[in-house]
Amino acid sequence: MAKCSPPPVQHAFTLIELAVVIATIFILGALTLRVSSGVVERAKATKDMSNLRQIGIATQTYMNDNNGVFPGSGSAIWMSQLELNHKYLSSWRVLESPFDKRSTSELGDGTTAVSYGINSNIYVSNVPISVDKITKPTVFVVFAPAEASGATVSFAGLANSAAPGVKVLGTGSNTATSTPGGSATGGTHNSRTKINALFADWHSETMVWATFTNNAATGGDPDGELRWKPYTPYP
Repeated sequence: MAKCSPPPVQHAFTLIELAVVIATIFILGALTLRVSSGVVERAKATKDMSNLRQIGIATQTYMNDNNGVFPGSGSAIWMSQLELNHKYLSSWRVLESPFDKRSTSELGDGTTAVSYGINSNIYVSNVPISVDKITKPTVFVVFAPAEASGATVSFAGLANSAAPGVKVLGTGSNTATSTPGGSATGGTHNSRTKINALFADWHSETMVWATFTNNAATGGDPDGELRWKPYTPYP
């Protein structure tokens, strides 16, 4: 008479094993989310830099047609002069930072978002200076994202506003400011420690926020004053 084989033993997960599996899934998910967020931020920073370079090329072309003089009157209409009938800029989209969460209009009407500001110190009594007046073009900031005040990255400039002036000196504040917008409290990326900027020699770079906002010559930053003033004494 054949003997019956005992039924196979089925092993169930213990509570400890189940907890380990769940914890592993959570850890992997958190790591994936962190990597994904970092990739997205780097992509935005790259696009932001590309926008600044396009603005720089448009400004150079405009200045070639206008005796080397910067666009605008005060800091109010520089973007309109660059985008005039798509002559220098192909699209208003170039004026919108990928860090700007507002929607914009390709039509370039008064409600179009403008994320970038021009250094307001290139204007003396609302008259734009020529590029040959700048003492050190390699350190003088011309364009950068012009943020609103607040704990998070945000923007307030519009096409029909007195467009953001990246920096306003003489206010007793060393923070980057915009009009409208108030005082920004940090950069646009890397946990608000960094920001992109375009300089008067038309190169662009990522700057540490503390360096970007410094406007005084120091031992560690001898060009601090010339970063925001085209020449000294100014005006």
